[in-house]
Amino acid sequence: MADVLIALALLLVAATATAAVAVRDPARQALVLSLLGLVLTLLFTVLQAPDVALSQLAVGSALTPLLILLSVRKARRRSLDQVRADKEAGEGGT
Repeated sequence: MADVLIALALLLVAATATAAVAVRDPARQALVLSLLGLVLTLLFTVLQAPDVALSQLAVGSALTPLLILLSVRKARRRSLDQVRADKEAGEGGT
């Protein structure tokens, strides 16, 4: 029974890792990465490594996707600010 759970968890890890690579939008990619962290937590729990599972839950499922989402948000905001500045500079010059 334990071998079946390990095999199922490994298949879920492979599927979610593939999905994380296949998704193009960075915001969605962060969400899929969070799901991957949860599946890895499940795998570590099945492998009887609760300390590693708790670390993965905190870092891989919560902290890393949050940092990615905040970085994407800041980059998009900077990009919009730059577009607005360029537009205002173009209107002021004519």
